[in-house]
Amino acid sequence: MVYFRLISYLEESIKTPYMKKIFYLVIILAAGIISSCSKDKKPTTGGGGTGPSKDGTTLQLMQDSIYLYAKEDYLWFDQLPSYGTVNPRSFTASDPFTAMQNEMDAISQYAINPSTNKPYEYYAPHPGIAKYSFIDDGTEGGALNGTKGDFGFDYNYNLVDDIRVVYVYPGSPADVAGLKRGYEITSINDDSDISYDGLFSDGTKSGTGTSAHNNYVYNSIFNSGTIKLTLKKPDGTSFTVSFATTNYTVNPVLKETVLDLGNGKKLGYLVFNSFTSDANADPKLDAAFQDFANQGITELAVDLRYNGGGFVSTAEYIDNYIVPPSKTGTLMYTYFYNSNLQNDIYPLLSKKYNISKGDFKPVNNQVGFVKKGSLNLSRVFFIITGGTASASELTINNLRPEMDVELVGETSYGKPVGFFNIDFGQYTMYTPEFSTKNSSNQGDYYAGMTPNANGYNGVNDLDDYTKDFGDPTEGLLAHIVNKVKLGTFDIPGKVIQSLSSNPKAFSLAMSRDKSMALNKNKFTGMVNNKKLKHRR
Repeated sequence: MVYFRLISYLEESIKTPYMKKIFYLVIILAAGIISSCSKDKKPTTGGGGTGPSKDGTTLQLMQDSIYLYAKEDYLWFDQLPSYGTVNPRSFTASDPFTAMQNEMDAISQYAINPSTNKPYEYYAPHPGIAKYSFIDDGTEGGALNGTKGDFGFDYNYNLVDDIRVVYVYPGSPADVAGLKRGYEITSINDDSDISYDGLFSDGTKSGTGTSAHNNYVYNSIFNSGTIKLTLKKPDGTSFTVSFATTNYTVNPVLKETVLDLGNGKKLGYLVFNSFTSDANADPKLDAAFQDFANQGITELAVDLRYNGGGFVSTAEYIDNYIVPPSKTGTLMYTYFYNSNLQNDIYPLLSKKYNISKGDFKPVNNQVGFVKKGSLNLSRVFFIITGGTASASELTINNLRPEMDVELVGETSYGKPVGFFNIDFGQYTMYTPEFSTKNSSNQGDYYAGMTPNANGYNGVNDLDDYTKDFGDPTEGLLAHIVNKVKLGTFDIPGKVIQSLSSNPKAFSLAMSRDKSMALNKNKFTGMVNNKKLKHRR
């Protein structure tokens, strides 16, 4: 016999440290406290029996719920072993957040992708850690709705001894302090010993691990309340600034400009860094695309190089601005849920949401184009890197059958799946519940989208951290400028940074992958915020 148990009584005493999970395609549906399910058979409190006990600590009940919801709703539920094999209550840690994340990581490794013979959630830079699934303490949910509480910038290594600011959110503490993309960080808290030194394995600067420098840099920027930085500008001058974290409203549009390339060719350029909620993002997109229309752009480049995803409704919104007018009323894409949901087997979800029979069948999960604005473009360029994930990839994939889509940059993250959120008190579980495919049935890009390979048009080159957004000489934008002006991505005298032909580029790419794999401040995913409605 199956029983259901609401866990709205979760203890206030459970607290989490500030931690985040990288991931790179999440689709968030609705918030709420969702019931957990257990069987009457009662194993020991360690969970070693055939099913979960209805008795246990708050943490143990949440751990049971993680497994039980995955067994019902996870896209690959049929590859998960029994409760006794997973043994959810066996995952312990110094805090509930880490214990639940450890369980999520373990669950994520069972489902095997037959095309690779590795888990669907296998992430090469950090095997054993879930590529998609994660636990949120509320930080990510707040950011997706337009509120963050950090320094407001990100960094990466341009070279082993060269750290660069890669983006700054407008209005954030870092923006107010004068930081800009391309500035070199030469000192953090009066310490200039910050060169790249390998994998993260130790949590302190003075530790014995091989990555003391990396941990020091990371913790100073993402796990601190105040920071002092010395930075070098492109003109060679330096300045020192101190600032603190504070709450600010996220503006996902980091840059919007029009480049007049001559001969009647105008390139609209948009840096869109997060698919925040429609209430937050849509007004900014409206202003950008209205400006593009007013200036009569003939080409469009959308820079998603660090955009880890967000709400699918926002992805649809931007696609409707880009797609040709003739595509209005045609299919944009389709959601595909697991067989449990398609066959109306969802006793846990039904306790929380108002769901009608057939709601999860593909025929009832198709989204069409509804053209916005007056642009009539036949081609669009997307700038991408390994930080381009989920809703960003969805945006690209939706347009591939409809117009000429050209990709410039590095292989994207690879997340053709999305979530609806399942809440346990102050924590939220995100794990893939569906996949998406465009009107030509294209999807399953688990290995990412690689420019100029595997059916994708464009040019493959490494990110250029040394130039600001919108600079026509910046490495990736320069390819697009050349393509529009001269009809070719090739730039005379420029050497493409190939991983196979350039050992220095290979080392550089490895350092970037490692940094990205452990950069837990990244949200990666696409969230369906439209479908399920909570019961009242």
